[in-house]
This record gives sequence, C-alpha cells and structure tokens, in this order.
Amino acid sequence: MLEQGQSFDALVAGFRWDLPARLNMAAQACDDRAAREPERLAILDLSDGAARHITFGDLRRMADALAHGLAARGVSRGDRVGVLRSQSGWTAAAHLAIWKLGAVSIPLFKLFGQDALRTRLTDAGARLVVCDAEGAGLLDGFDLATLVPEDAYLPAAHFDTADTGHEDPAVLIYTSGTTGAPKGALHGHRILTGHLPGVEISHDLLGQPGDCLWTPADWAWIGGLFDVLMPGLALGVPVVAARMAKFSVADCLDVIERGGVRNVFFPPTALRMLKAADARIPGLRSVASGGEPLGAEMLDWGRRAFGLTINEFYGQTECNMVASSCAALFAPRPGCIGKAVPGFDVAVIDAQGQATAGEGDIAVRRGAASMMLGYWNRPEATAEKFRGDWMLTGDRGVIEDGFIRFVGREDDVITSAGYRIGPSEIEDGLLTHPAVATVGVVGKPDPLRTELVKAYVVLKPGFTASDALADELAAHVRARVAKHAYPREIGFLDALPMTVTGKVIRKELKARATRERESET
Repeated sequence: MLEQGQSFDALVAGFRWDLPARLNMAAQACDDRAAREPERLAILDLSDGAARHITFGDLRRMADALAHGLAARGVSRGDRVGVLRSQSGWTAAAHLAIWKLGAVSIPLFKLFGQDALRTRLTDAGARLVVCDAEGAGLLDGFDLATLVPEDAYLPAAHFDTADTGHEDPAVLIYTSGTTGAPKGALHGHRILTGHLPGVEISHDLLGQPGDCLWTPADWAWIGGLFDVLMPGLALGVPVVAARMAKFSVADCLDVIERGGVRNVFFPPTALRMLKAADARIPGLRSVASGGEPLGAEMLDWGRRAFGLTINEFYGQTECNMVASSCAALFAPRPGCIGKAVPGFDVAVIDAQGQATAGEGDIAVRRGAASMMLGYWNRPEATAEKFRGDWMLTGDRGVIEDGFIRFVGREDDVITSAGYRIGPSEIEDGLLTHPAVATVGVVGKPDPLRTELVKAYVVLKPGFTASDALADELAAHVRARVAKHAYPREIGFLDALPMTVTGKVIRKELKARATRERESET
C-alpha cells in the first residue's frame, strides 16, 4: 500500500515498483491473507438476493476446489480458460483457481452473442470455460468443455499454487473492438501490482477503516476485474458482488445500502443516469470514474449528490490506471483527467517520439507494471502500439502543470476550418442543457471546413425534437464552450451506439455522419 500521510509529490518521488521474481496473483489476492486472517471478510455476495459473507478462508477453499476440478479436466500451465460469469464469489474463485494452475484466464461478458464469444474463445485457443447454468446455455453448440462450480466442491483438499514469475502470462483481456477486430491483451502476474497505486489514489487512499468497494461494471472488463475486485482483495478491502444485468438507479441505491458500500467506481454512463434521476447517495467516502472525461458540470453535481469530489482516472486495457485525480491529495482541474499515478511515466509525445509542450499523443513509458506483455499472437499489432520507448494510448492530449487534459481519440479529433476540436468539451457543454440525456459528437465531412461539428443527442423524457430545440442547443454550446466549436448540425436519436462498458462508439456515429453527407451530394 502507498504510505499514508505523504503529499502526492512525495509519493511520486519515493515510489519504486516492488516486483518479486516469483509472483502469483492467486497468492497475492487471496492465499497470503487467508493464511494470516482466514476469517477476514473478502466478498459480500449479493448476487443471488440473500447476503453471503465469503471470508478469505472461504475464498481460498473455493479456489482450491475449482483448481482441482480444472486439473482433473486436463488444464495445466499456460492453457487458456474462459470465465463466463457475472459478479459472484465463484467468479472471483474461478480466476484465482486458473492462476493457481499457472493457466491464463479469459474474462468473458455474458451479454456477448455467440459470434462474439466464439471469436474470442477461438482466437485464444481456449481449452475450457468456467461458467454458470446461463453461461453454459450461451455456449450450446460450441466444441468446448464447461465447468459449473457448486458449493458441493468445497470439501476438496488444499491445492498448491503454481510457482510463477511476474512476467508469466496470467490473464487475456480482449479489447472492445471499437477500432477493428477485438485483440487480446496478454498480461502477466504483475498486472495486479500495477493497478494498486492507481486504485488507491482514485479512492482517496483506499484501505481506510470501514472501506467497502463496489462497482456496477461487470467483472468481465478490466475496470471491474482489476480496478475493483482483485485490488480490493489484495488490499484487504471487502468487495461487494451484485448481479446487475442492466444498470438501474433503484438497484444501485439498494446495493449500496445493503452492502454498506463506502467506495464506488461508477462508469460515466452510470453517473449520468444518477444525475438525470437527481439521486443523492450520502455516506460514501470515495467515488472514482474512468472511461470518458466528466467535465466541470458533472463534478459540481457529484459534490452535491455525494458530498465529495469524484476522482477521474485514466487507462486502457493494454495499460490501465496510469493517471488519476485524488481529492485527498490535490484539487482537481476541471477538464483534466488527473496526474500520472506514482510508478507511471506518462507524456504527450510528437511524431518523433519526443515529449512536446503542445497537443500530441498520450503515451506511457515501457516498464509500467500494468502494461501488457503484448497482443495475443499479433506481434505486428504489438509493434504498432509502440513508438520507441513509449506505448501509444491512441488518445490525444496536452499536459498542463502535470495535469493531463484529454482532447480525444486520435481518430475522434475534429478538424474544422483549421481548428482541431476535441469532442469531449462539446459533449460536456451539451450535457449541461436540461433537455439532454446523453450525446455523442463527431466530425461530418464538409467541403468548406473539411469537417463540421455534428452532435447526436438523446433527449430526456418530456422534451421533443425540433429545429427550434436544435438551434437552442447550438446556441447553448456556442455561449458556454467556444464560438468556433459549437455543433453546426444536431441530430436527435432514440439511443446512441455504446460499447458494453458504456462508452459512446464515435466510430459508428462518424460513419453515420459520412453517409448523411454522401446522401446530400
């Protein structure tokens, strides 16, 4: 854990990665603490309605039992094993069991269709999938073995955890595929260590007495698995497991109350839904959010709704938790995503790979513990991800006094009349209008300006799309954001294309805008 009582600058200056030569995440997240504190609460499982208290001793027994079951089915070191389950104690145990064997876990989302599942499992060469009954049904017709864990397995004997190094493969997490076919980011056992500083920082030094951690994000995603579940276990902070097929404000409030939750990772979409419902959640100690910039309006609302400042963090599947805000250590800067987390060298670089004071590519220096080993079976794609000693995030930004300001995805930046315009600030401006529920902004091809700013808006109930409202929204942004960056066209949609993690797929909106332009000529 980060040393308490230090300034942020002191934490950065004194930080060194502690990566022992021999490291296994099953021991780091569970076994070591189970040996010391077997009765300490690890997971409060609300996934089946009733509350089930799972101690570290219980969790180790569950993982040992599953490891025996996997070994009996021929799983061994290096084999890839899928985990197709929602949040639950057995889901955590499944990953731990796979790592105990020295095998590689593949988190899988239950809302995937069969084509998406087949693509990932085939690409990974998976040997078996740990699932529940519903997951087994999703895999019907696959030439693949499944294992459904049950409490009856628990009397199994102790299972010796494999002797692995921190660079040995442990987890294969597929990207969302918003910029092409999904790629598997292969991570070593050091990935958990690599997440700890950022998770602690984003929750105002997580690990305080009474802390209890939860996220509505599915554990199939890096944000659920390594921003919440595994760091919580490694830090000894109880984690709440709650099955939410679809986010709802009422269910969210219920989970927080029943689970005694004090620390939450809310994806931006969840925050917007809470804001639209004017929800108030007292009693929380920290709220973290990542995936998209929130903007000053959302931060102001968060202070009213939670009585605290939301900490934004930044990262991606290939190298996560690289930057964060931390209200306990420094005041946030609206429009920025925080500062580089201790242990991470984050820079904005130019086309030659040199740091630049202006806008450039946000990049992370090699050597960070949460950085992937590489893309699974894609050496060319891995090479393209790097520019010299820097891993490219694919995002554009600037650094101001140590604060990282996100401009947009490299392919999202809008070039209009000589200006380079990031969509996030325009989206934030539109979200301050009372009629707007959610929005996506892209560049639409334009013969005069190269591109014009086009906004696609989903309205809140009670508002009706009209030319007058479109003019009002454009004027609203022109007044609040910039005279050159307001949306010259606004389209109204019933819903925006979203990834399963709640991010707007601007690539699809961009294609829609291009089709509109083609139909006009």
